[in-house]
Amino acid sequence: MAGRPKFVDVDDYLASVDPESQLILQEIRRIAKQAVPKAIECISYQMPALKLQKTFFYFASFKHHIGIYPPVKGDKRLNEELLPFRGPKGNLQFPKNKPIPYPLIKRVVEALAREYSE
Repeated sequence: MAGRPKFVDVDDYLASVDPESQLILQEIRRIAKQAVPKAIECISYQMPALKLQKTFFYFASFKHHIGIYPPVKGDKRLNEELLPFRGPKGNLQFPKNKPIPYPLIKRVVEALAREYSE
């Protein structure tokens, strides 16, 4: 039985997803690196991730959505705006068949970087 693929780096992960998802993930990657330029890219839990002192932002492609983890906790206004995208455990799910709210995702990256550096 074959297990899940083991990705070496973010480029390796991106090469494994469909072209539509690649474009979305590349844009998320670009805005995340722009939002937190000191963050280091890595693979964690077999997903692209960013870390400073510790890993604070994960993003991945699924069949029908783009997932972003972990949930934002400290920003009440941002959390209200994220309500339509909350999954069962509070993680974010952005449907691929709707426009991806990149400016909102940038705010999520910034908020998670703050939360995990405190």
